[in-house]
Amino acid sequence: MPWACSWKTTCAITSPGWKNNYAPGAELKTERRSYRYYEFVMAAFVTVLICSNLIGPAKIVQPDWLPFAFGAGVLFFPISYIFGDILTEVYGYARARRVIWAGFVGLLFAAVMAAVVVALPPAPFWENQKAYEIAFGTTWRIALASMFAYFCGEFVNSFVLAKMKILTAGKWLWTRTIGSTIAGEAVDSALFYPLAFYNSGLIPNEALPAIMAAQFGLKVAVEVVFTPITYKIVAFLKRVENEDYYDRDTNFTPFTLKT
Repeated sequence: MPWACSWKTTCAITSPGWKNNYAPGAELKTERRSYRYYEFVMAAFVTVLICSNLIGPAKIVQPDWLPFAFGAGVLFFPISYIFGDILTEVYGYARARRVIWAGFVGLLFAAVMAAVVVALPPAPFWENQKAYEIAFGTTWRIALASMFAYFCGEFVNSFVLAKMKILTAGKWLWTRTIGSTIAGEAVDSALFYPLAFYNSGLIPNEALPAIMAAQFGLKVAVEVVFTPITYKIVAFLKRVENEDYYDRDTNFTPFTLKT
């Protein structure tokens, strides 16, 4: 059997015609990998996701130099896409898929907890119920629309990046991070606003397209601004983890946690 040795010190025996999912020259291993930073990236992803959905939407902002207003969470929610890009680029779609599901469960728990806490009767001397309802209260229509849009948008983002990585042979990382974010955020915005607000009376129907376009543009702009940082984090993780996964034979169904 032929020996396949990488630029590292580890060698692996492979059979003729054996396919691997690693870049040319990368270390070939068949055993289950363990990583130093995967759990930290996952924790960062889930933290940013929950905070941007729970804290950010409570305040609507409009700087003097902008002709429109937006939820403060828009500035931070795209960071979850950046972490999603990093996860897929370094560890592959299957491991990113597990993190997306972890985020979905976290969002679900936060929504249920917020609903329960808001619904609990306040103490007679506690006078902040109205403010609490404004900050953390939301309708289930909006909460479900948010979770569904997140689920679809994140998986589109990860899928597009994984496919583009193969098409570009691992080159031009910026095309993958920005291109996948455009696709994912487009799906997220196109689903969330109509599902959450169409005929709701909260936002006029005729205003929805402009709001969707503005939010989409801001989210993609955040991705573009963070591109240099994304490059540094990806390069660091690939080096210390000795991993650069290519999803050549990956099962892209969202409905599994197998890696």
